[in-house]
Amino acid sequence: MDFLSDETRRNPYPVYEHMRSSAPVFQAPGPGMWMLFDYEGVKRALTDHDTFSSSVTPPTGKAPDWLVFLDPPRHTKLRAIIMRAFTPRAIAGLEPRIRELSRELLAPTLERGEMDLVADYAGPLPTMVIAGMIGIPVEDRPRFNRWSEVIVNLSYSISGGEAAARAVREHAVVKEEMRAFLSGLIEQRRAAPRDDLLTRLVEAEVDGERLTQEEILGFFQLLLSAATETTTNLINNAILCFIENPEQLARLRAQPDLLPSAIEEVLRYRSPGQVMFRETKRDVSMHGQVIPARNFILAMIGSANRDPRQFRDAERFDIARDPNPHIAFGHGIHFCLGAALSRLEARIALSDLLERVKGLELASSEPWAPRKALHVLGPARLPIRFEPDRRAVAPA
Repeated sequence: MDFLSDETRRNPYPVYEHMRSSAPVFQAPGPGMWMLFDYEGVKRALTDHDTFSSSVTPPTGKAPDWLVFLDPPRHTKLRAIIMRAFTPRAIAGLEPRIRELSRELLAPTLERGEMDLVADYAGPLPTMVIAGMIGIPVEDRPRFNRWSEVIVNLSYSISGGEAAARAVREHAVVKEEMRAFLSGLIEQRRAAPRDDLLTRLVEAEVDGERLTQEEILGFFQLLLSAATETTTNLINNAILCFIENPEQLARLRAQPDLLPSAIEEVLRYRSPGQVMFRETKRDVSMHGQVIPARNFILAMIGSANRDPRQFRDAERFDIARDPNPHIAFGHGIHFCLGAALSRLEARIALSDLLERVKGLELASSEPWAPRKALHVLGPARLPIRFEPDRRAVAPA
């Protein structure tokens, strides 16, 4: 099985179904690498911190110095500091600006009746939101986009070979650029604090301890990759789900209050992040297999969220699914800090888009190309056609 082929990455679910039933714990090609496919096994890898470490060693060496790759007690303290800066009130306060950006991006496309959803809308929106949150000047955003692409390409480090080595080399260069860039911004915030996330990270304190510059750099890289890539794919995957399931889109139009539930179902059905990484601290038995200590684990989130032992009619897209205990944002102490922001952006983006267009369909018969990052699910481009809803776009 070629897990990295475009065909499998567009639709990994038949492979997942086969693996859950035949080899839910699978020793992958290459030394010391295993894949977990069932809900119970994946969730255990995310929550059993005595057995599974987040401080992983991929084939290319040590993982980046990011919060998601730390174990307690250091993880606990750093997360507490960052949570002081990433509060629910701060996220809720972004809603007016996200709506403004959403409408600015949609306005030029509506009269055309078509767009590349990725390039024109779902890609720029979360990038602009994060750049604004951090306090990055507008003129620096092209550099911000380039850094983001290099960071998400670190996913190639799990594949080994020249692609992995190249991804690590490119990241090393970009990391030095970001360090120099952030150093100047941090000094500015210390001298003249602003109402932005970078200032809150600089000033946040728990038990008398503040983040070091290296820790801020690590969180900055994580934001560039996770916060933008996840939301972009969530919006794109939602539109793909609605186009492929027109009866569910009609149901949502008739009952707009189902939008939060629909977003949760997109997260389950087409999880933006398909894989999370762990490493065994000791030998562990799962499904009759023994995974040795210090082995690299690929916990297949996308497969777990389609496990029929956990979800009734798991292969059916149902916008009113209840309960829906998906683990698209992880689980336990590493539950995604940006989940609330991603959900807010998706809610605004999808409501704005669906209120303003009708007759939504794909504008190309060609299979879409997957995004570059190996650990995500979503299209690199998604041409769509639609009719503008004159009632929604008419001037007030």
